[in-house]
Amino acid sequence: MTNLVQFPGLGLSFELSRVAFSIGDMDIYWYGVCIAFGLCLALVFAFRRCTEFGIDADSMVDVILIGVVLGIASARLYYVAMAPYNYDTIWDVLAVRDGGLAIYGGIIGAFVFGGLAAKWRKVPLLPLFDLVSLGFLIGQGIGRWGNFFNCEAFGGYTDSLLAMRIRRALVNDNMLNADVLNHRIVENGVEYIQVHPTFFYESCWNLCLLLFMLWFRRYKKYDGQMLWIYLLGYGIGRFWIESLRTDQLILFGTGLPVSQALSLVLILVAAGNLIWRGYRHRQKT
Repeated sequence: MTNLVQFPGLGLSFELSRVAFSIGDMDIYWYGVCIAFGLCLALVFAFRRCTEFGIDADSMVDVILIGVVLGIASARLYYVAMAPYNYDTIWDVLAVRDGGLAIYGGIIGAFVFGGLAAKWRKVPLLPLFDLVSLGFLIGQGIGRWGNFFNCEAFGGYTDSLLAMRIRRALVNDNMLNADVLNHRIVENGVEYIQVHPTFFYESCWNLCLLLFMLWFRRYKKYDGQMLWIYLLGYGIGRFWIESLRTDQLILFGTGLPVSQALSLVLILVAAGNLIWRGYRHRQKT
């Protein structure tokens, strides 16, 4: 089934299918294709730039492999832990092809398990994290477009230039709030909702942050600086974008979006580290 997605302010209209192609009876979804493509570009970047960060490419192979695999597993488990759905079997929990990956879970898992693997392979940790931060922005910026094909990860009602209009029937009720429902649009007997394309906002934010960090890396003063800039920049963007979304994962029934809470923590920790490390660096010089 195709999804009609319109951007009336821009005069654009797309008929989208969730399925990119099929192999026998198995459908391959655009959601997975976008994530895989972003991941591949991030890996290519990391291996081409590793010597610039003082990292041996051969030693990095094991680290990347462990970080990627366990990062994806962490993204799924984070989503399952926070999502308001019931999972009847372990196979439902592991059904990544059905959607449901949380970026923050992937970031946490990749840094934790990739960091442990780096210790094992004797790869310098902070330079690795500086490099990986750039790769993350590439993967996240491209991977977010999987939400476009799935018609998900959008925000509340808007009539702005970038407003996105999609069929109401194709959207899960859990993704809607009263404001969106009060502004439903009916055309030719078909009901639509008009919302913020927050997936697009986040993709653009990530790619702009990537361009800034690529420019800034020549002025890097100490190992780990790029990591803290990434966490600060991404945290600020995600905190703002999450405030627009209608499908947040809620922190254990508190009503507080978990991604917003985590973003605030990242902002405070990253800003504190940048200020403190900057001060220490100036003292040494």
